[in-house]
This record gives sequence, structure tokens and C-alpha cells, in this order.
Amino acid sequence: MGGSLVKVVAVSVTGTSHEERGQPCQDAHAYSILPEGVLIAAVADGAGSAALGEVGAQIAAGAAVEKIERLMAQGVPQNDDGWKLLLTEALSAAKIAVETESTVRQVLVRDLASTLIVVVATSELVAVAQVGDGTAVVGQEGNVLALTTPQSGEYINETTFLISPNAVEKAQLVVWHGNPAQLAILSDGLQMLALKMPEGTPHPPFFLPLFRFIVETKEESQAREKLRAFLQSPRLLERTDDDLTLLLATFVNYCSYCRLG
Repeated sequence: MGGSLVKVVAVSVTGTSHEERGQPCQDAHAYSILPEGVLIAAVADGAGSAALGEVGAQIAAGAAVEKIERLMAQGVPQNDDGWKLLLTEALSAAKIAVETESTVRQVLVRDLASTLIVVVATSELVAVAQVGDGTAVVGQEGNVLALTTPQSGEYINETTFLISPNAVEKAQLVVWHGNPAQLAILSDGLQMLALKMPEGTPHPPFFLPLFRFIVETKEESQAREKLRAFLQSPRLLERTDDDLTLLLATFVNYCSYCRLG
């Protein structure tokens, strides 16, 4: 399988409201770049009411990426249904990992509650699964397209968590066919700045400078510190006090292969 060169910069930072209460950052992210140039990424946001939300987020994101790595090693999905099945299995694996951790720690599973966004991106498509809020956005030739929208619960400001009943069955599953130039995954702390609500469409002035940044960046650690500085800038902190996670990726095609699906 062919692919693309992938460059990734990702940061999770503690929100000011959490800092004031002495709480850790409850956001987490994980990603892996396969030898074929396929990106696997996950972003999770621990529930504010969850005593160990940061642990649940870390476990969910890591378990989802690891599951997809194992599944992709067995073969690449050949159609949209195959991609959706792969994503569903990743969500299930993440949920089981969180439930197992709650048993090991002898705590309630709701103490590990988090949202979860999982993405697999190739040079020909982007497949996304989402439980809860946040969003995954793709950039292509100066256009910005939201692949998912924040998933709300029964009440305003309530969202769905991975541990929720039927969370996996009700997850958003999207397979977008196209050649992604850039990708962004963000937690809900940024969605009021990045999305036009309530419709959940992307706000191009937010994303386009970030896409230029990831394209032009040269050195990964320096880029990560610049992204961290952006997320901790007064301009952003005036508008959000929540934990923030932003994962940016850019793709440089070096070969082509038949469209999957």
C-alpha cells in the first residue's frame, strides 16, 4: 500500500479553570504513523466530573490507536463498511480498556469517563469515529471541512462519553474520500473558537493559519512549543478556560495507489 509523508504536531494543555483548582489536564492524545504513511490519531477529553478523567482519556486514546495498528497489520479495509467496522472495533477496545482499568483500580467506571475521537488518514481518504464533543477537520486546497460535529447529550452542555450506554453503537462514523492536505483534531475546549455553533461548521480564519503553520514548520519540538504557546496565549485564554488539545497533520503525497473502498 502506498501513502504519504506525514508531519504531525500535537499538544494538550491544562485549562486555567483546572489550574486554579489544582486539577491536572484531563485531555489526552495519541498517534502513530505507519510505514506506509498512514496516520492513526486519537484525542480524548476526560469528563470534568470524573475523578480520574485524565486517566480514562489517556487509556482510551492509547488503546484505540493500538487496536487500529494491530488491525491494519492484518489488512487494509476494502470498502466503507470495512473502515467503519475497524473504527467500531477501536472504540470497543478503548471502552474495554477503560472498564478494565476501573476494575484494577477498584473505582467506578464513570470515574474514568471521557470523550473519544479516532482518525485514520491515508492519501486517499480519512475515516473518523467520534463519541462526544470536539471535532475532526480536513483541509484541502484552501477549503476547510468538518468531518464530525460535537455530539451532545440529552441536556444543553452535556455530551456523550465512551462509557455511556450504547456509546459505541451511537458513535459518528464517517469515511471521507479525497486527498487530504491537512488535518486537525481538537477537543471541546476549542470548539467555540474553531466552529460556528450550533451548526458545527468550521471557522476558516481559525484553521487556515494553523494549516499554514503545520505545512511550514520544520523542527518538531520547536513547532510543538509554538503550538503550546498559541494554546496558552492570552487571546485564547480570554475565550476559554477549559483544557485544550489540538493535533495538526499535513500530508505530502509521494506515490499514489488505487482508491480504497
